Amino acid sequence: MSLAELNPYWLIPIIFFARVVDVSLGTFRVIMVIRGHGLVATLVGFLESMIWIMAVGGVIANLDQWYLVIAYAAGFASGNWVGIWLESRAAIGTELVRAISKNSEHLLADALREAGYRPVRLAGSTASQAPVEVILVVVPRRKVPGLVKIIHEVDPEAVYTVSDLKTVHDSDPSLDSSIKSLLWAWKIRRK
Repeated sequence: MSLAELNPYWLIPIIFFARVVDVSLGTFRVIMVIRGHGLVATLVGFLESMIWIMAVGGVIANLDQWYLVIAYAAGFASGNWVGIWLESRAAIGTELVRAISKNSEHLLADALREAGYRPVRLAGSTASQAPVEVILVVVPRRKVPGLVKIIHEVDPEAVYTVSDLKTVHDSDPSLDSSIKSLLWAWKIRRK
């Protein structure tokens, strides 16, 4: 029995969930492309296209059933949210955290080093020539929340920004953004 031969009412949840999965994978795939994970994006794209063909085939075979079009559109909308959520849970990639602290006693850099981060400290000044400490830290994305927490605890008035990095050349294996880190992320997230 093919998908087109099913009762159209059974097709509603099938098409909806197929679109949720398909669009979630598509959202995840695009983010992987942007972050430079071509192999992951290729594998996800293959699976995504197979699911899309199944979902669109069910709608096209039953174009006179308006509720299937609604299921298709609702699955698309829901899939965007689910894809973004999945990508945030995987936390794949490397980030650059920049923090500016008006406390010039090097407290922030020292606290980050004690916590196992590798900050680079630069001396700076504000427009009024007040000294500031500028901290740069390259970290795996999954470690950003802990780093930000320390910044807030040590200097609640510090200003910080977080930027995605596409490529990092470093001998630190924790910054590896290859397929191994994707598998590690899925393993950790499932626990």
